[in-house]
Amino acid sequence: MKGEKLLRMANISKRFGRVQALKGVDFEADYNEIVGLLGDNGAGKSTLIKILTGVFPPDTGEIYFEGTKVTFRSPRDAQRLGIEAVYQEATLVNVMGIARNFFLGREPTRWGFLLDKRRMNRECIEILSRIGVKIKSPRREVSLLSGGERQSICIGRALYFQAKLVVFDEPTAALSVKETEYVLRYIRSLKEKGLSVVVITHNIYHVYDLADRFVILDHGNKIGEFVKEEVSPQDIIDVIRAGSAAVIRGGGGGDT
Repeated sequence: MKGEKLLRMANISKRFGRVQALKGVDFEADYNEIVGLLGDNGAGKSTLIKILTGVFPPDTGEIYFEGTKVTFRSPRDAQRLGIEAVYQEATLVNVMGIARNFFLGREPTRWGFLLDKRRMNRECIEILSRIGVKIKSPRREVSLLSGGERQSICIGRALYFQAKLVVFDEPTAALSVKETEYVLRYIRSLKEKGLSVVVITHNIYHVYDLADRFVILDHGNKIGEFVKEEVSPQDIIDVIRAGSAAVIRGGGGGDT
């Protein structure tokens, strides 16, 4: 649809018992855009992303993807449309090999019931090499990999399954400086390949180098939205601090 964003989330609200995690939040991501989703702990960032990726249903609001209203009953529904999530730890199984993790839940088979391990090994190596990752063996256990190597598997998987929108939740948490540089380079390469990206992070400076636009949440409310040219990293930090301070002054911090 002409003029339609890749993703539009309108008036999204979510409550968990007494905690109002999101309060009528609007969020968009355009084609070939990197969006930084920012805010302190308890801001609602992860809840919004889990709604986008089919983990939680919203209490209110609508989601549109490529101009069509969609409903996600599970993460698989989001994946079928081309929305992939990359988490710091949860998406890989330590005792399984790289190729098995690469295809986890979507393994190719022969004759409908046998895993096509030869194809899995070959295609895993091929796609990882495209993003500059060389592995000694596709059968190597994931537990032996560094944090940056683990993230690269998830990024390669998103490319292989033809994602249109890739969501990163704290992609550089607990990584070394060198691994962080690798992961940020991989994320930037996704945009170069025509994908859109949403990055959740506490590190303003990491996402500032990557993002085209920033959305700031605070205690379930959207309190700011800026294109990069409008703000500096310090401006973003000041908005986050001001939002948190307002909540403390108003006594509204207990319900998030």
